Amino acid sequence: MSGGLRLVHAHGDHVTVTHPAGGAELLTYVYRPEAAWEAPRPYIHPLRTLSGDVVTDYRPNDHRWHKGLSLTASHLSGANLWGGNSYVHGEGYLELPERVGSMAHIGFDEVSADGGGAVIAERLTWHPHSGELWADEARRIEVHDVEPETGSWALTWTSAVTNRRDEPLRFGSPTTAGRELAGYTGLFWRGPRAFRDGRIIGPDGEGPGLMASQSPWLALSGEHDGADGHATVLFAHAPENDHSGARGAHPAHWFVRNEPFAGIAPSWSFFEELELAPGDTLTRRYRVVVADGAWGRKEIAAYLEAHPW
Repeated sequence: MSGGLRLVHAHGDHVTVTHPAGGAELLTYVYRPEAAWEAPRPYIHPLRTLSGDVVTDYRPNDHRWHKGLSLTASHLSGANLWGGNSYVHGEGYLELPERVGSMAHIGFDEVSADGGGAVIAERLTWHPHSGELWADEARRIEVHDVEPETGSWALTWTSAVTNRRDEPLRFGSPTTAGRELAGYTGLFWRGPRAFRDGRIIGPDGEGPGLMASQSPWLALSGEHDGADGHATVLFAHAPENDHSGARGAHPAHWFVRNEPFAGIAPSWSFFEELELAPGDTLTRRYRVVVADGAWGRKEIAAYLEAHPW
């Protein structure tokens, strides 16, 4: 409890962060195991605006394994930690349960709220279907910059994944496996069904043509069902992510679409596999801003200038 955000932990199940102004439940972080076919992993759903409107989807009928905002790996050394059918070049998507792995919650290092912020710091393990330990992850989700005056709030998601195999881990995507423009993997947001055909905005352009582009940030705004108005979800790379690969890191490209569903992922390995040597750690940090209203490039630029890393 605090004078600002309120945090409630239902042990063994989920953590909820609520803003007292209006009682808006900003997020629920769910870490209980779920269906094996859907690649069990912790996720955030629902994710809400300060007005209380939901900006994530959960188990939609087109992709039951899409769950709000989660970090996952669609192609990992032959395993599928994304869930559902697995893409095989020349054969399409096949039902291959022996490829579907999981992420397991081990424990929390911190679950706290003080003043205007909240922290969920978790330890996880990554496993193929057979259950061996392939990776450890240290994950930290921070809620901050809750601003009723701008109708926005932010979370920063940091994940550090360490290879525990005695051979390299190869992070890929359907595109590295042969499917064109399907480079999804890593942190993935599935928007609500109402956000289909929403406005995709980047620093230098707009629309679905930003698929596979590179830029420091990307946003999508949509209009709600069941409530008047719009919301905007903004993703931004931390500077150390080196998303362009200019300083030698593996480059990141945006997976983004607004049809047949709204979704964004700053893909770890859109066109080329990322290889993580035994004992090495892959660290990525992202900011996700949730705002009431249909923000355009001007509003996004002003926000980012006022909230530097």
